[in-house]
Amino acid sequence: MGDKRQRARVQGSWAASLPKPAPSAKVGGAGGNIGSPGASVFQTGAWGEGQQMFKFHQPAKPLRDIPAEKVIKDAGDYEISHGPSGVSRLRLIPGFLPQTEADWVFAQLYAELPWSQKTNFRLGQAYLEPRLTCWYGDLPYTYSNSKRQANPQWHAVLNNLKDMVEQASRYSFNSLLCNLYRDGKDSIAWHSDNEPSLGPHPTIASLSLGDTRCFSMRKKPAPEENGDYTYVEKLRIPLVHGTLLIMEGATQEDWQHQVAKEYHDRGPRINLTFRTIYSEAQSRGALGDRQGSQQ
Repeated sequence: MGDKRQRARVQGSWAASLPKPAPSAKVGGAGGNIGSPGASVFQTGAWGEGQQMFKFHQPAKPLRDIPAEKVIKDAGDYEISHGPSGVSRLRLIPGFLPQTEADWVFAQLYAELPWSQKTNFRLGQAYLEPRLTCWYGDLPYTYSNSKRQANPQWHAVLNNLKDMVEQASRYSFNSLLCNLYRDGKDSIAWHSDNEPSLGPHPTIASLSLGDTRCFSMRKKPAPEENGDYTYVEKLRIPLVHGTLLIMEGATQEDWQHQVAKEYHDRGPRINLTFRTIYSEAQSRGALGDRQGSQQ
């Protein structure tokens, strides 16, 4: 009875008694019984008829180490790659806004901006962005197959911030996409800010307010990798309250970035991404100039 119960636990039902091997049953061509000296289950015979020995095959591709994710948290200028589209650079300025000022700005924007949840489209399917947004700029902006209408009525606080960011970055911006991450479940998936309306080599200045979230980056794989991101370079940047991050050069052509979901408590975070939008004619002209310079 003990044997039957044990087999039931293993097989999921009562099993019949196991047949006893016939005394004359042989394994292998050498005539040895199981357990007899010289017997092998890899030899051909009654049990192993048609079976083959295991053979090791060298992998088609050499084994490679997966690069460790690098962390950037100190103020400074960073050249994160030198190709294939050019030099990709980051400028990190923690404490761009002192904490007291950052607290006041966050409270104002959280309460007064016209936050809404936008519908995007992926592979023909509509979905709600897992965050709230609003848009400011003289021109419309299209991304993820969805269009933002022009909105030239900038909030006074945003106008002041734009002036400060332009002075620090030494770039001029005419547009702003505001993101509100309500908690750790809000996120933005892997993407590049490389829409034609941004022109070639766009500069994006990102000001973070509120709870700290990790900004992740990964290098786009070479064509021979067939879209496999396993072995690409990866970066992680904790964006704390009041931090300014500037992405320059070929960063949008050669890298992707995301803010991933987090599965522990996170408070709200506002992210202001200053950028320059060009009209359709300006975008075509800028792209033509760039292609001509590369020939």
